[in-house]
Amino acid sequence: MKLGFGLYRHMLNEQHYKFAKQCGATHLVVHMVDYFGNTDNSKSNANQPIGGDRGWGKAGNGELWTLEDLLKIKKEINSHGLEWYAIENFDPSIWHDILLDGPKKEAQIELVKEQIRIVGKAGIPVFGYNFSLAGVSSRVEKPFARGGAVSVGMEGSVDEKPIPNGMVWNMVYDENAPEGTVERVSHDTLWERLQYFLDEIIPVAEEAGVKMAAHPDDPPMPYVRNTPRLVYQPDMYQRLIDMQPSESNNLEFCLGTIAEMTDGNVYEATKQYSKQNKIAYIHFRNVVGKVPNYKEVFVDEGDIDMFKILEILKQNSFEGILIPDHTPQMSCDGSWYAGMAYAMGFMKAALRAVNE
Repeated sequence: MKLGFGLYRHMLNEQHYKFAKQCGATHLVVHMVDYFGNTDNSKSNANQPIGGDRGWGKAGNGELWTLEDLLKIKKEINSHGLEWYAIENFDPSIWHDILLDGPKKEAQIELVKEQIRIVGKAGIPVFGYNFSLAGVSSRVEKPFARGGAVSVGMEGSVDEKPIPNGMVWNMVYDENAPEGTVERVSHDTLWERLQYFLDEIIPVAEEAGVKMAAHPDDPPMPYVRNTPRLVYQPDMYQRLIDMQPSESNNLEFCLGTIAEMTDGNVYEATKQYSKQNKIAYIHFRNVVGKVPNYKEVFVDEGDIDMFKILEILKQNSFEGILIPDHTPQMSCDGSWYAGMAYAMGFMKAALRAVNE
């Protein structure tokens, strides 16, 4: 197992590379899609989206990340002694009609295929994604963690307000979309859309040497913002894997989200999918409670015994990356840095303890 660190695009600079390295990371997972809001990470909790009427960001202009772009970033990452392990999430501007089954679906699936090929040529082995219409939503930001540290969670209710046209996956892709809202569809319909997506992209990913890694729905509720969710119970991950059997069809395994699920056991789920060698990388974070009442907390104070998770992973020879994803924000200057450093320190010590 290896220790990784997640960065958003605006964080791709020397300051954050050095910070990741100083925390003990050897690998990076990069969100190439950025968001609106305060990007001063010494004070901001913006890397923990909570949703809202117009989402948490603006999609790109429909252009692909070029090989030159990726190789330039990769060179910078490597120069700081780090490896680029994964990209997390497609830009909604190139796949919104795949999610919505819209008129541009076939053209956009070709864009997605080309983006996967480019990622493979750049030598980035994993591409994480979340096949979701609403994305992350229905959460609030409060002092939920130990000592009043600010974090996110749900407080008994889900956002039922429909998504406006021109928005998907919590990001605006068309500011001039006609009035109206995204159509409510069934779970079966969304699974059919996923089947089309996997049938088209997994063969391309195999050729490109890229593992596609699916994130579960967060929060894991059956419906959010009047739209269905795909993976809101642990066994639904198995359905996704079985839809397109391939070494390139993998999971972005979020421990916090799995623990939030009402029917699941996070330890059994970890055993089930690590035994199959289907976990590409892990979001290593902790929570208290289950939907619709849960709180994200410090890595050492939640419902999950993180040492037990590491022991299961070791037993099943998991060799992938663990990243803290996001953490509560500590009450000091540089609250984001402090929270991340605390999580990384715990993870590094826990890995050493389990390995020894």
